Amino acid sequence: MSRHQYDLIQCMKRPGTHIGMLCSSCDGRCPICDSFVKPAARVRICDECGLGHMGNKCIVCGNGLGVNSQYGSVAYYCLECVQMEKDREGCPRITNVGSSKSDMIAKRRRQNN
Repeated sequence: MSRHQYDLIQCMKRPGTHIGMLCSSCDGRCPICDSFVKPAARVRICDECGLGHMGNKCIVCGNGLGVNSQYGSVAYYCLECVQMEKDREGCPRITNVGSSKSDMIAKRRRQNN
């Protein structure tokens, strides 16, 4: 996701012990390069992103995962990102919403009013 949309900002803090989760629409995707091939290493996120209200959301798009993460799956880095050591750069959670998603939210609000 972050490879194709340049307005998205990743957390990039030191990863902790929490495992990153993906929603059903992002399932199987590498959070760094968006590839669907050769999952190799589990995604670890920082403690701030793994606790509280953000702990139950997809690390790429921010969609909710349901109670106890029942609609989520574990996120994995692809083999290429592991070999290039991009998995060691920091927490890959997207901290802001992209402009396209914020435009969609604003459009829905205008239609409902």
